[in-house]
Amino acid sequence: MSRRANNVRGPTSALTDFLRESGITPTTIARRTRTRNQAENPDQPEAGPSTAGQDQDQPANGNREERGAAENGDDYDSDNLDEPEEEETPAPKKRKLSKAAEAKLKAKEKAKAKKKTKKRGDDDDDDYEDSDDDPYNALSKMWKGDLPKPPIGSFEKCAKCKTQFTVTKYTLAANPPPGWLCHPCAKSGGSDPFKKPAAPRKRKAPTDKRVVVYFEEKKFPSLVSLCIDLLGNYIDDVEALGDIGNLNLDEIAKTISKSRRITAQNAPLFYDVENTRLTLYDVTNLEAPALCALANLNPNMTHLRLDFCGRIDNEVLRHWKTALPNLKRLELLGPFLVRAPVWQEFFRAHPSLEGFLITQSPRFDLECMRALVSSCKNLKELRLSEIGLMDDELLDLLKPLAGTLTSLEISRPGSAARPDPLSEEALIDLIAAVGGSLTHLNLSHNGDITDQFLFKGLKPHTRKLTSLKLAGTPELTNAGVAEFFNTWVATAQTAGKTPNPPLEVLDMDRDHQLGADALFALLEHSGPALKHLRINQWTAASQESLQTIAARAPNLQTLDVGFCREVDDWVIKSLLESCQSLKEVKVWGCQRLTVDCPRKRDVNIIGVEAGQLVS
Repeated sequence: MSRRANNVRGPTSALTDFLRESGITPTTIARRTRTRNQAENPDQPEAGPSTAGQDQDQPANGNREERGAAENGDDYDSDNLDEPEEEETPAPKKRKLSKAAEAKLKAKEKAKAKKKTKKRGDDDDDDYEDSDDDPYNALSKMWKGDLPKPPIGSFEKCAKCKTQFTVTKYTLAANPPPGWLCHPCAKSGGSDPFKKPAAPRKRKAPTDKRVVVYFEEKKFPSLVSLCIDLLGNYIDDVEALGDIGNLNLDEIAKTISKSRRITAQNAPLFYDVENTRLTLYDVTNLEAPALCALANLNPNMTHLRLDFCGRIDNEVLRHWKTALPNLKRLELLGPFLVRAPVWQEFFRAHPSLEGFLITQSPRFDLECMRALVSSCKNLKELRLSEIGLMDDELLDLLKPLAGTLTSLEISRPGSAARPDPLSEEALIDLIAAVGGSLTHLNLSHNGDITDQFLFKGLKPHTRKLTSLKLAGTPELTNAGVAEFFNTWVATAQTAGKTPNPPLEVLDMDRDHQLGADALFALLEHSGPALKHLRINQWTAASQESLQTIAARAPNLQTLDVGFCREVDDWVIKSLLESCQSLKEVKVWGCQRLTVDCPRKRDVNIIGVEAGQLVS
């Protein structure tokens, strides 16, 4: 038998080449199948003369017949793929096809030939062979045996019950094909055409490994704390309990402020005509009438602190001017609606004011400061934090307070449009005037402060300072701070002046240039007296200097060593063993802590990341 040249063309596989070389085609397989069927059913009529001549062609035409059979899509028996190419016995005659079947076969051949011609015409490469003409792909199409779904709305006969039905998008194909099933037959076969596809499973969100762990010993709550929590949950009904006393009112105020639940209805729980002190930690929900009522129900108030009091306006402060005549200390967080003339009226109405502490009041200006200093001659506490109009001229007005002012805070001055409005020279002049009486000084986040402020401001002019906060002053250097603490006492003694006592509170957070030398020096100067120490982001501090904290500062109560890279388990162990009053240690960003980090009852170690605790 002559064969077509074995040229590998197109995406044909090794199996396709093997079948072609062996002469195994759909025509030969179909012929063998008919031979077997004829042997099993001898009474079956033989094929008529219309197709008899087709089987008696010469072997030279074999390739043409094979390719035509592959295009016609004749079925074959896959179990007989390994039979020899040629049979010794003559091929039997084919059955005679009906006219309808013959017409259908010819139409199919014509469509195949047209499609083949079109695809070959689109490609100029003669060696290209379309995948539809590949016998391997043609065989896979025969095995598939499915037909395109008829259009929705057309009529079809059910392949099972032969009932005519309308095709919908839920119509399922018969199994085995061909044909389509009506909905009742599809359900009876175990398939629900109306079943909704299962929703895709949602991916579980990845857990954040950087979870902060608090090493806090959990204890049974006391009866008092349980009662306070209960009152916090039912604060709106607490009036039904009657008088609960003033012993735990502050704890109750803290509890309900966490969820911002102080309202005009339950706020009178904290009021009393005999009250002299009142602290509310979140009064966001108290509007102007409720804030006026606060003054009416507490006429003898001398100390008042309100946090998040953004609803205080001019009318409220004017009402307080007359309703709170005995007020001596006022602490407000966020009174940004009060205008400058009203502040001035309030200061003139309260000449006995000893403490004025405000944060975030953008309308507080030079005239307000002038009225405060001229009206309140006995002012002892002053806080002006986050004041947008702060400048050097305003600082000059504070100099008359020398001798009376004991606590001064001027932190985070200016605004985004006016960063660092205070010069170092103006701050040095201010400390030279009022530093002799100061016990607390907070000049955090004044970016112009350098080592010169320590040597020209603090060293010669402070005598009673026990609390110093210079956080966020990045111009301070390690050598300058070390020399300042080493010579602070000696300089005063040489000048014949009383040296400044050791500090109890020191906050030099985010001064990233400071390191081991500065830490050794401050511990040498103030170590035994230190109770609260923050050295966050002292990245140059060595492990030796950090371990010295436990030995030199045994009375520490709180310590922040976050982002001090040399903090490890041994540093924490020495602190827990030596500092018996220690209550809290913050270790944010200390990557050398491990799962073996020591713990101690009643000491909170805050900031250990969960990833460091994996053994």
